[in-house]
Amino acid sequence: MGEQNSKKILIVEDDKFLAKMLGRMLESKKLEVLQAGTGKEGVEKAATGQPNLILLDIMLPDTDGFEVLKQVKAKSETKDIPVIIISNLGQPEDVAQGKKLGAIDHLVKSDLSLDEVVEKVEEVVA
Repeated sequence: MGEQNSKKILIVEDDKFLAKMLGRMLESKKLEVLQAGTGKEGVEKAATGQPNLILLDIMLPDTDGFEVLKQVKAKSETKDIPVIIISNLGQPEDVAQGKKLGAIDHLVKSDLSLDEVVEKVEEVVA
């Protein structure tokens, strides 16, 4: 039964400070946090870690987040993992692109506090 309480969140974010702050806040809510700093690492950790939710940045150093989302949704072992895009790109076409590729939500970093991101995560994995 204890296993059920520990939900895993994968944060795919190259901003180390933001990833660390968000990770700490999620851990304080008794969530297990996996971190990936690149798109390639994010795709690998989604498959190996089997998180309950992926928080995905679009602007990554190697592969952009849309490509990561495509790859995650194309693999049978990761296609059902919910993905929330968390990005500074908030243009309607970016939001539409993310949703079309299978993201359940698109949060614009500059519009939200970390508390609001954590609340959103808790809603999804509750």
